[in-house]
Amino acid sequence: MTAIVNQEQAEAWNGWEGRLWADRPDRYNGMMEAFDAPLFAAADIRDGHAVLDVGCGTGLTTRISAKKAGSGHALGIDLSAPQLERARLDAAAEGITNIAFEQGDAQVHPFGGPGFDVVVSRGGVMFFADLVAAFTHLREAMAPDGRLAFVGPRSGDVDSAYARATAALAPYLREPSPAARGMGSLLASERITEVLTAAGFRDIDISPVDAEMGFGADIRDATDFVFSMAPIRHNLRDVDAASVAILRDRVREALGEFETPRGVRIPGGVWMVTAGR
Repeated sequence: MTAIVNQEQAEAWNGWEGRLWADRPDRYNGMMEAFDAPLFAAADIRDGHAVLDVGCGTGLTTRISAKKAGSGHALGIDLSAPQLERARLDAAAEGITNIAFEQGDAQVHPFGGPGFDVVVSRGGVMFFADLVAAFTHLREAMAPDGRLAFVGPRSGDVDSAYARATAALAPYLREPSPAARGMGSLLASERITEVLTAAGFRDIDISPVDAEMGFGADIRDATDFVFSMAPIRHNLRDVDAASVAILRDRVREALGEFETPRGVRIPGGVWMVTAGR
């Protein structure tokens, strides 16, 4: 692994949280699946393109990028060794050959000069130690007419669907888990514009995208998933088993509002961001 400036995130994503995501990629990909089509429509990856996937995790978005690039190539970069191990296994299982994965900090990783036609990210760009430095570095790794496309979370209100579904947990969520300590860095569209402008990007477009997020096949399955999530596990780690059982019952009941014939679907929203080099 090359130089790392974001040591806190590197430690988190190579610890129990990184292994959690590596062991359950279908659950996390399923939660975000509804945003994949808008992301790749915005990215506009074409045959022959060189694509960089920032914070690629277990590599689903890198595999999609590679397939869209055809005769081109996709590179996924992430801090997490457990997730990258899973990414390589899944790419090999699908027989994808125009793909590679590297462990590194995209803020400083030596990409070898300008050349990426498209830089994509499904949430991975919000964890940088220095946002302006990181986006400047990514812009310099892009081709002259390169395109940036990423999705990131929007601020939720107290009456959002997810807040209602997990209201019973709210008093216990006192701090983010170690790997979640960058998730609030780009919640405001004004902040995104400020960072990208300072990094030298142009033609910045930020649009809200709403979709139903998949949490499980039924309310029991969705409850299991919610309580397996790192921020929930982190904040309930010292809560006694009897209290956790009561919380599970309350969350399971609340999730009933969102049960559909297609499983538990909770409305959510992200920012869709595009910019030119």
